[in-house]
Amino acid sequence: MHIEHVAMYVNDLETVKDFFVKYFGAQPTPFYQNPKSGFKSYFLSFDDGARLELMNRPSMEDAPKALFRTGLSHIAFNLGSTEKVDEMTARMHEDGLRVLHLPRTTGDGYYESCVIDLEGNLIELMV
Repeated sequence: MHIEHVAMYVNDLETVKDFFVKYFGAQPTPFYQNPKSGFKSYFLSFDDGARLELMNRPSMEDAPKALFRTGLSHIAFNLGSTEKVDEMTARMHEDGLRVLHLPRTTGDGYYESCVIDLEGNLIELMV
C-alpha cells in the first residue's frame, strides 16, 4: 500500500502550482475546472512518483494557519544531500520566502530546514 496523493486547497492556484514547479520540478496535469461547482485543480507529479493535488473553489474559508496545529503539518522534500538542502534554503530565502529554520541536524538525525510557502504552509527541505 502507498499514499496515492495528498491534496490541499489554495487561494492562488496558478502561483502555488508555479512554486512547486520552480523549486521541486513538479509536472502539472492540464488545468481542470468543473463549470457547475467552480472547483479547479491541478495534480502535480514529482520524480519519485509522489503526487500533490492543488485545489480551489469559490467561497473557501481561509482561517489563519498556526504553525503548530492539528491536521496536516508540513510537506517534506528529501533533496538527496546536505548541499542541496543548503542551496535550496538559500535560494528560497533570496527569493523572499520566510525561512523558519536554517539547515541543521535534528535530534532524530535528519538534516533539514523549514520554509513557509506563499500561502503559509510549512515546507521541509531534508535529507
